Amino acid sequence: MQNLRNVLPIIYPNLRNIRQLSSFHAAPNPEHKDADTLPTGQPELDKLYSKLEIELRGVDPTVLKSYSWFATTAAEHMGIEVGECWALKKAHHDRMTLLRCVHIFKKHRVQYEMRTYFRYMNFHKLTGSTLDTFLEYIERNIPEGVALKDPFGNGE
Repeated sequence: MQNLRNVLPIIYPNLRNIRQLSSFHAAPNPEHKDADTLPTGQPELDKLYSKLEIELRGVDPTVLKSYSWFATTAAEHMGIEVGECWALKKAHHDRMTLLRCVHIFKKHRVQYEMRTYFRYMNFHKLTGSTLDTFLEYIERNIPEGVALKDPFGNGE
């Protein structure tokens, strides 16, 4: 697997990791104190998060709906409070017009269109270990054509 990760960027220089394309936003609970302020004799406490917002992007709205159902069901089984899940009504359209032939016939053109659909999910009242486990589980089971945004901006 490591060899494949080293070879793919050489063959495809524009290939990016799914987490780079992908938007989570996790807001820490302001009432919770950091573990750094605790005396050294006490064990380190888990960080508490009041809200986790996940942004999904994809090319097929039915796949996004199915994946959001999967993620919310997994959250319910893990005891995570599921908040609002919604989707934008319209897709984002990227259109590109190119010449049909590069050498001649400038008046003959072809137009390509890429549609990107968005879906948002909110989860409430998570601990740090539950958040890590949940994110790893849903990231490992992400279907083709769906991207998540990293909630912490790590760029991994």
